[in-house]
Amino acid sequence: MVVVSDGWSVWPVRTLLILLAGSGILSPHLYQPALNTLYNYLLKSPIYTASTFETWWTVIIYAILEVTYVYRFGHNPSLRLINQANNTNDSKPIPKLQRPKNRLREGLTYITPLLILDLTLIKKFGGVNVQDMALSGNYDPSSMRKTIHGTFLAPTLHNFTLSSPVQSWRALPPAPPTSRELILQLAAGLLIYDTLFFFFHLTLHHPKFSSIHSHHHNHREINPQITNQLDIVERLGLVLLANFSLNIIGSHVLTRTVFVVCFVWLLVDIHSGMDLPWSYDKILPRGWASGSRRHSHHHQVGSKYYEPFFNWWDDGLELWRARKFKSA
Repeated sequence: MVVVSDGWSVWPVRTLLILLAGSGILSPHLYQPALNTLYNYLLKSPIYTASTFETWWTVIIYAILEVTYVYRFGHNPSLRLINQANNTNDSKPIPKLQRPKNRLREGLTYITPLLILDLTLIKKFGGVNVQDMALSGNYDPSSMRKTIHGTFLAPTLHNFTLSSPVQSWRALPPAPPTSRELILQLAAGLLIYDTLFFFFHLTLHHPKFSSIHSHHHNHREINPQITNQLDIVERLGLVLLANFSLNIIGSHVLTRTVFVVCFVWLLVDIHSGMDLPWSYDKILPRGWASGSRRHSHHHQVGSKYYEPFFNWWDDGLELWRARKFKSA
């Protein structure tokens, strides 16, 4: 097996990502024609402008990624962390995995509260003026200009009428972001979410709230399907924190679309229960990312490694605990 964590084979991927990110930030004009074409197409799509798009987009991306990871989990015993930890040639039995057709209830539990929010609240994105927001919510833009606030921190209910019984579409920015905006907003959103979820996750491990989080740790071996094995409170918390992380920086709706792909991939990857050669923790510099191995350790012991994607807050917590223990 080729070791890629520090070997030469990881560098082509790192180099490509550095070149793409660097050129996207320093020379956004190179990518603007492609972004213009893509976004103009999306603006004309009734699917993309639908108020429920992000919910269904998340479900589709998760379904594709989970099936892909579950297949690798079931057909590559050498990649499973539990087998690597035993240091033997004997493969542990595969934990019982649910077939997609048996997960309808889980899917409905996830989708229903999000669809209710999608169909009742006006969507508020960066770069959209208040008049367009009001129009999407079935309000008269001229009369509601002073009462509808453009900030997401002030939620606004749809104006329910017989002719417009639900919030069916969302007002979108008229122009696409630059590649610089997209990359920086994407990175900022992930870092903010990583920080917020660290504290949320730490709170869930407090005895007063552990009953909410215990369902997520109820398994014999961590595997890709554990990603969505969540109490409804924790699931809503995860989604709302991700939304807040994007909204607080006024991210463009196209950034949000890309964010969903990266966000769901990272969540499934850290719960994969496998040591995959091209996971994000192998590509990023050593010590930056938690990865599946560190998150698997969290599921085993539960007393450390609360950060989902990166290491900085966890490392700081361990350092604080060590100093506190020495001074005790």
